[in-house]
Amino acid sequence: MSAPPDLQTLAARVLAAPPRRARRLVALAGPPGSGKSTLARRLSERLAETGQAAPVVPMDGFHLDNRLLSARGLLARKGAPETFDAAGLLRLVEALAAGGEVIHPVFDRARDIAIAGAGVVAETDRTVILEGNYLLFDAPPWRALAGFWDVSVFLAVPDEDLLSRLTTRWLDHGLAPEAARERAERNDMANARLLAARRLPADLTLGTAEPLPGTRTPA
Repeated sequence: MSAPPDLQTLAARVLAAPPRRARRLVALAGPPGSGKSTLARRLSERLAETGQAAPVVPMDGFHLDNRLLSARGLLARKGAPETFDAAGLLRLVEALAAGGEVIHPVFDRARDIAIAGAGVVAETDRTVILEGNYLLFDAPPWRALAGFWDVSVFLAVPDEDLLSRLTTRWLDHGLAPEAARERAERNDMANARLLAARRLPADLTLGTAEPLPGTRTPA
């Protein structure tokens, strides 16, 4: 699609998709700064308005701990594919698809740590929205995730817009302007370019830097 649908249209597309397994799984993928978490939250709210609870499960709960990243020499590349527990994420997605109550980790951005057992998908939840950078990444073991998605959405934002958003994000974290831009370029944009080069097809590609109607600019 050349222009993004409004939330009502996107919600209708989700509800019309027959689940492959016990639950309907919706993947919202895209580079850092593309607006995944904002879209996931607004889509969840819109689905709830239709009577369909759809909790959001962020991929960020599978960040490796900073101590482990330091030991592996990967702390400076936090957010790259190899800095996540991809196998653990795959096990979670398998459990979500199978149904029943599922407990999952949640990332605490303020403390920069993943917290085990901090989120729950109830047995009665029939739709789950997952959001994260690498949900459509064409590399092992990530590519195995694609077989579980009943609806997949990729947010494609131009590099210049991503860099601006990501620099602002690091400024908000207290970095000086030069350091904020360097951090965004060296790590976040490197991950964004890797994802752009190696991504699987999506059911919907939102090819615009503008947020969906009813959403805020991504944080």
